[in-house]
Parts: sequence; structure tokens; C-alpha cells
Amino acid sequence: MTLAPITSDALPVQHGFFTRKGGASSGIFAGLNCGTGSTDLAGAVAINRARVAEAMGVPLDHLLGVHQIHSAEVVPVTGPVPVRPHADAMVTATPGVALSILTADCQPVLFADARAGVIGAAHAGWRGSVGGVLEATVDAMEGLGAHRRDISAIIGPCISQGAYEVGPEFFYSFTDADPAYSRFFATGKGDRMLFDLPGFGLHRLREAGVGHAAWTGHCTYHDAERFFSFRRTTHAGEADYGRLISVIRL
Repeated sequence: MTLAPITSDALPVQHGFFTRKGGASSGIFAGLNCGTGSTDLAGAVAINRARVAEAMGVPLDHLLGVHQIHSAEVVPVTGPVPVRPHADAMVTATPGVALSILTADCQPVLFADARAGVIGAAHAGWRGSVGGVLEATVDAMEGLGAHRRDISAIIGPCISQGAYEVGPEFFYSFTDADPAYSRFFATGKGDRMLFDLPGFGLHRLREAGVGHAAWTGHCTYHDAERFFSFRRTTHAGEADYGRLISVIRL
């Protein structure tokens, strides 16, 4: 089956927010599960990652990623990385290196300053977004010669507000930091609230001064045919879940 990555005209370099289409995994992982930390068959995950590398036109060892920890840590990359560093974003100005992020509801964010030849990729859940991973990625790109007003940042498929139900403690953790953050919450059932993760991500990107920021508009929770979702899996009582991969390269 053919891979079916989602792309954005705002990123004028090769990239893809890959869906679960075109993979070798089966069962609850059916499709293109690229999560080496999942309980999927290692051989199936290896085939899936090889297919992504081929689609991106790079050797498998040039498809780089990090051990994601919901932090604001960013790793500058100049070539193949033998061991995945503990971080949540990568930046590079090296052609032929593909930066990848794994998600299953969190925001995958791909960055590019095509004029300067600098790219980035960030994993931004709510913790990372509050912690500053998006701003840190922009700063790290500037360290490689990018200019933030020339950076395009695109948020890929992630959980949408209608599916992201949270409790009062979550709400107050945001509003205690900044009362204006209340605008990213809608009223849910009872004492529940609905959090707008991509809206919050766009706000942080725009406040960071990037030239262009947008969300592809795809919800991982509501489209089971195309996307894996941690929250949907949890609600279904399934034992594990697949991970989507998002990739960018010069």
C-alpha cells in the first residue's frame, strides 16, 4: 500500500506528516506504526521506518529521532546520531539529514527557513508547549543561521479541542501561569473543560515571532482510519497504540 503523508505548501522543503497508511503492522498497530517503544513486532516497525526513509530519500541511518521526554530540550544535528538523545526537538542545516518526531495526539511541529537552509522538528504536547519547546526550537534554528521572521512552522495531525477533555486542575495549571490562557478552554460536561492544544501551539509560535504558523486541521482522535491516538486507545481499553511519524529534510 502506498504511503499517504500530509504536506503543507508553507514548508518549501521535503517533509511529510505520515498517516498510518502503507505500513506493515497489524492488529491494534495496523498500518505505519513507527514507534520503536511500542509492543508491536520489532520487524514490522523496522519495515515501516525503512519505508518512511525511502519515501524521504534518505538512508535509514539518516532518519533521525530523539527519545522524547516532554521537555524543552533541543538537539542541533550535523550528521547521523548513533544514540537517540533525550530531548523533544531537533534542528539542522545539514542536507540529507531527516529529522523525525513521533506522536499519537501530541503536536508534531515541522519548521523551515528555506532561505537560510535550516529546519527543525518538535514534539509538543501540553507539557512541552508550556515548557517552551516551540520557542526553544526557534532559538536553536537561529543559532544555525535562521531568521525567525523567515521561519514557517506547521502543526501536523494532533488531538483537537472537541476530544481533549481535562479536569479543573489542568485548567488552573494554565490560568495560574497566565489568566489569558483561559481562552484556550471551552466548557465541557460537569466540571470538565475542553483544551485547544493546536490553538495554544499556534499562539506560542506566533508570540515567538515566526513568519508563518498554521495547523493542518487534522484530528488524531476523530479519524481512526488515518491516525493513531493515545486517548482513543485509552478510551477503548486497548493495551497499546501506534505512533505516527512526521519528518522533514533539506
